[in-house]
Amino acid sequence: MAWGWQWDAEAVIATYHILPSHLAVGAFWITYFMERKAYQENDMDMLEFLKKYSLLVLIFCFVTGSLTGAGIWYAATIISPRVISGLIHNYVWGWATEWVFFLIEIVTIYTYYYTFKKISPKAHMRIGLIYAISAWLSMVIITGILGFMLTPGKWSQTGGFFDGFFNPSYWPQLFVRTAFMFVVGGTYAAIVASFIKNPHVKEKAMKVAAKWGMGGLVIGGLFTIWYFFKIPGQSRAIIFNDLTFTQTMFKIAIVSGVLLFVYFVIWCLKRSRTAIPIIAIIAMLILFVGICAGETIREMARRPYLIPNYMLSNQMIDHDMKAKGIKSEVAKFDREGVLKNYYFAPNSVKKIDQTNYMAAGRILTKLECISCHTVARDGFFSIPKLMVKFGATSPEDICDFLDSLGVYDYMPPFVGTETEKRTMAAYIASLVNPDMKADPAWVLGSK
Repeated sequence: MAWGWQWDAEAVIATYHILPSHLAVGAFWITYFMERKAYQENDMDMLEFLKKYSLLVLIFCFVTGSLTGAGIWYAATIISPRVISGLIHNYVWGWATEWVFFLIEIVTIYTYYYTFKKISPKAHMRIGLIYAISAWLSMVIITGILGFMLTPGKWSQTGGFFDGFFNPSYWPQLFVRTAFMFVVGGTYAAIVASFIKNPHVKEKAMKVAAKWGMGGLVIGGLFTIWYFFKIPGQSRAIIFNDLTFTQTMFKIAIVSGVLLFVYFVIWCLKRSRTAIPIIAIIAMLILFVGICAGETIREMARRPYLIPNYMLSNQMIDHDMKAKGIKSEVAKFDREGVLKNYYFAPNSVKKIDQTNYMAAGRILTKLECISCHTVARDGFFSIPKLMVKFGATSPEDICDFLDSLGVYDYMPPFVGTETEKRTMAAYIASLVNPDMKADPAWVLGSK
């Protein structure tokens, strides 16, 4: 059951990573604005707040953020090695460019913090501005790759770097993330400000945090509407019509945004001097819940693909791509078998027989299902739970269910031979009921 937790782990790590990554981009635009104003007003107390704020951004973003960033690569490579390989092969120079900007971020944020009041204000603010611009350019690059995974656009025909990078959802997603980074930065600034004893600095910092956060929420909401119009119609159907789960996530995202806006108005604008840390921390938790909902929607909108019109969510290529000399694998796998042809299938299950069919079923389930589901009985999107929900608990019923997968917009069809389908059904039935054992003769088609 080791892979029962891996899908959950990837989702949790990736969702949490949104906080430090977007804070790293948005925080120093706020800091630059506040520092310039502090020097104009000769407000030394505000500069002390900014020094503390920049230190906490440094620790939060470049310690936990770096750990979770590496964690995403590790978890995603375990769950979806072929799509990660595809991203690297198509966008290796994009990633390399992003790493250059990330290196500039690291150098400038340390320089910024350790040169507070040690160099001229103009030079110090320039360092902060260099960091802010570099961090945003890092987002500019990453957004192109993320958008490609939902709306690859002309890339499916040309295979061109920029055809996939400047895809149909690129600009709205970039503007949404740009607005959202100010929401994260404002929320984090409010937490730091809530611990300040000086009422003057506290009030000023809370109000600045509120204005940036509220502006980000409003502008981000408007660009989100544009974003939804740019994603495929099938993706919108999955979000708003096909799945009650994504509909619930959409409602949670809206409620989280409204609650956060109310927080900024009441506790950051009107009651800024009496704001307490616990309320600010709760606001950050609400923001995190909203992030979870939003990221879940974005991931589900890609289904049944990892890269639309190219690679299914089970990592099998289902479209010819003449520009790169790639042919669809589905027809071949249906005819000859997945296990015989798939790179990651061990040699011990290349040929299914009475001694290895359960092991083969386990491998097939991992290949076809594990990028979206878990095999744990109590896991997130648990396969055993889903089978019980659909009333498919016997190997025969599960086999019939696998036949019907293609009718769901968000599920790829089963790929493989009839024997492989029965093998997989036998293994899934054992997950539903460990005491259930399929008849080997039925599995192998001799009965």
